[in-house]
Amino acid sequence: MIVDRAFEEIRIGDKASLEKTINEEEVAGFASVVGDFNPIHLDEEYARQSRFKRRVVHGMLSVSLVSAVLGTNLPGANTIYLAQEVNFRAPVFLGDTLRAEVEVLEKREESRIIILRTTVTNQAGRMVVEGWARVMKP
Repeated sequence: MIVDRAFEEIRIGDKASLEKTINEEEVAGFASVVGDFNPIHLDEEYARQSRFKRRVVHGMLSVSLVSAVLGTNLPGANTIYLAQEVNFRAPVFLGDTLRAEVEVLEKREESRIIILRTTVTNQAGRMVVEGWARVMKP
């Protein structure tokens, strides 16, 4: 379900999130869509030789869950993504369940800009991505 919140209804401290377990098909599909066929993501034998000892999910696949929250829940439909700062804190592996969360930090009435803290954590509660987003809600 997509929420269409009015700018005026959004408050500092509002939060929204979604959870998703990352599987093989999603990693392969993401690689195909963006053209990132780095073997660390797709080749188990190659990944075993890496520092992680197993395949790692594309970092931007993890971040894309933040985009899903912004566009479907908070702020919701018709949100315009202006900027995103991302800091990768830990690897994500196939089978991990990720929770992407956004929290409203600031609202700029005159420009209808909203600044949000953005985080992605895994099933163990470990932060794998953190940053902020700047969006406009026309």
